[in-house]
Amino acid sequence: MSDPRLTPVNARVAAAHLRDVPEGVRRVQSSERQINLPVVDLMRSPGGKRDRQLLYGEKLRVFEERDGWAFVQADKDGYVGYLPGVSLTAMQPATHWVSAPATHAYDAADIKSPDLATLSFGSLVTITSSTISFAETPLGFVPKVHLSEIDSCMTDPVAVAAGFLGTPYLWGGNSRFGIDCSGLVQAALLACGTACPGDSDLQQADLGETLPDGNAPERGDLLFWKGHVAWVADPQTILHANAGHMAVAYEPMQGAIERIQAQGDGPVTAHKRL
Repeated sequence: MSDPRLTPVNARVAAAHLRDVPEGVRRVQSSERQINLPVVDLMRSPGGKRDRQLLYGEKLRVFEERDGWAFVQADKDGYVGYLPGVSLTAMQPATHWVSAPATHAYDAADIKSPDLATLSFGSLVTITSSTISFAETPLGFVPKVHLSEIDSCMTDPVAVAAGFLGTPYLWGGNSRFGIDCSGLVQAALLACGTACPGDSDLQQADLGETLPDGNAPERGDLLFWKGHVAWVADPQTILHANAGHMAVAYEPMQGAIERIQAQGDGPVTAHKRL
């Protein structure tokens, strides 16, 4: 059975490329759009539970717009869901991405001018002109020091994840304003040019090589539990977004393993190396 998180079909429409479509459901071609708000919830149903989030400038495919809601599939990981139609805009190819933990878009190329929006790490922007210190974008003027060219990548995903230290835990979160365990793993890997699914079970299935029990953990490994994932920062320490700290935090590895098991979430289910 196909995974509904990754299969663009609802009770009315389905992506034209799908082979098996329920009776009465129309196959449709998608249109390309992008996000025009700093952060948008991707929901399981219109107005329903947040599954993931999309950031400013991220691309997606729209299969249906109805009653103010859009049924979409995100380009970055194939995740499917609903978001408000007002959060979409026409495609404008990004030239840069936000490589600082967060940044502001200002009304003018002046740090004392009003800030118009706050953008998270990973947001995509289009520079239309620039000054010595600022890049002009459709959203406002962004400090150049906070931007990297669109094709540039970071090299150490654990260092990227450490840039989120202190970020409050948010179920389904994908931004510097709130993030969960799988969101932290995805943000770090995407910044390093590595494709990554959105949820921890998909990450466990798709990422890296499973190591046998007893292998010493190394920096950059991933530890999985049922419904949870953490970066190995060093052989004794993990880095993860977790509900124990309600934030992105370092935690002694053995203490975390014992704490997670004691709270009823079971043992480590996989140790993987990328």
